[in-house]
Amino acid sequence: MAIRLYRAYTPGTRNRTVSTFSEITKKKPEKSLIKKQKSFSGHNNRGVITIRHRGGGHKKRYRVIDFKRDLINIPAKVIACEYDPNRNARIALLHYLNGTKRYILYPRSLKIGAFVSSGPEASIEIGNALPLDKIPLGTAVHNIEITPNKGGQIVRAAGTYAQIVAKEGAYVTLKLPSGEVRLIRKECYASIGQVGNIDFSNINIGKAGRNRWLGKRPTVRGIVMNPVDHPHGGGEGRSPFGRAKPVTPWGKAALGIKTRNKKKYSNIYIIRKRK
Repeated sequence: MAIRLYRAYTPGTRNRTVSTFSEITKKKPEKSLIKKQKSFSGHNNRGVITIRHRGGGHKKRYRVIDFKRDLINIPAKVIACEYDPNRNARIALLHYLNGTKRYILYPRSLKIGAFVSSGPEASIEIGNALPLDKIPLGTAVHNIEITPNKGGQIVRAAGTYAQIVAKEGAYVTLKLPSGEVRLIRKECYASIGQVGNIDFSNINIGKAGRNRWLGKRPTVRGIVMNPVDHPHGGGEGRSPFGRAKPVTPWGKAALGIKTRNKKKYSNIYIIRKRK
């Protein structure tokens, strides 16, 4: 993937960068693998806003991704690399030898026309999915299951990968992209390689309107609100927010305060906390 720069012929293009989409080989999605997706814009079933800063944006259809990789020992040919509006990674269209079609996350360096497979006997090659205990130490993996047979839940964003650090007993130790080191059951599946579209983090939005296309509405600082709207609000002119520490609109500590539950069930599996 490469990034395209613009000349500053308008204020919106001065710092704007976009992907060249050079890796995309197929423009229209596979009809059998798409679903309608209704936007609720952060509202619940009563119409009350429960998640702020959402709304608008371009209409999208959901691409059904195979996070489970449960077609064991059946080779699949990589037919195309496609754009997915629902995620920052690219997706690959697979045609299995039994006639099934599936989408998977497109790993970096996977070639169009290559064959991939899943199962304990699969080879250690880019795009293949295996149980963690069958993957050698030091290997980069993505799309990792936390619960066996539930499908990959972590390390799915563009450019991310986890590294297998150790194996002991029923668990495998992984170093995650956040810096966290944790244990995961050895039966859990993971895909070999790094998620593609690695330059996504270098893209500059350039203008506010481009965020609106993505369904993101403006964020307003609490300090410029009225006291009725935010704990930081009120005061004459530009004033401090009048508290020992910054808080959310609901009075909960914010900006750097750890909010993870100290009694969370998965704490026993975390060897080193994230940065």
